[in-house]
Amino acid sequence: MYDDTCRFLAEHFSADFASWLLGEPVTMTEIQPSELSLDPIRTDALILLESEDSILHIEFQTLPKKSIPFRMLDYRVRLHRKDPSKNVLQVVFYLQQTSSELAFQTSFSMKRTHHEFEVIRLWEQPSTIFLEYPGLTPFAVLGQNADPEETLRQAAAKIAQLSDPEKQANLLAASGILAGLKLEDEIVYRVLRKDIMQESTVYRSIQRDAQKETSRMIALNLLRGGVDTSLIASSTGLSPEEVQQLQQQLCSESANT
Repeated sequence: MYDDTCRFLAEHFSADFASWLLGEPVTMTEIQPSELSLDPIRTDALILLESEDSILHIEFQTLPKKSIPFRMLDYRVRLHRKDPSKNVLQVVFYLQQTSSELAFQTSFSMKRTHHEFEVIRLWEQPSTIFLEYPGLTPFAVLGQNADPEETLRQAAAKIAQLSDPEKQANLLAASGILAGLKLEDEIVYRVLRKDIMQESTVYRSIQRDAQKETSRMIALNLLRGGVDTSLIASSTGLSPEEVQQLQQQLCSESANT
């Protein structure tokens, strides 16, 4: 849920992310992971944005994983293959405060190979930074602040100043979802209107994604049990192509074990 919320923000407010990370409000379009060659890659929490001169690779993680440094090297090589002329900035965002050493790892090294990337631990960033950009406002409560509840109120007040009702609803929903990492639901709903959040595009999108992920997990279990792919497609609502992709994923996992 948290990763999907961050993905929504990066996709729909890419200029705000560019202003913060690149220092200029350039227009950026999304790169589909399918545009990167070689084997399929995991696309969870992955955002690739492209401008005329730069590519911005963002990874959102609630908590750190050991695989992140190698993933950054892997994606960097693929992006170079796609367009070696463009500058690439890679940033990993960690959402939830942790003392894990993995959250402080900014490079991947092996014999004769060394790759570096940026890491932003949101709890170390002043909340005021996020309140400067509409698309970053939902991150404010996760930033460095003395009173998360009051910071959520400040974020809601900033969002209320926007003239677009749909944008307001989406940012309020995103703020409420991310605030769940730091505040109890009762507090979140005391500050933000639950009905507006649930009617937003981002909230409905996350619900659909959750339902689809459940269908994928059911399909994977059925594939492991040897159930026919056409029956799996009809019983889960997934397309035959999606079921085939899951079958290929299982075959690939089996080959690597």
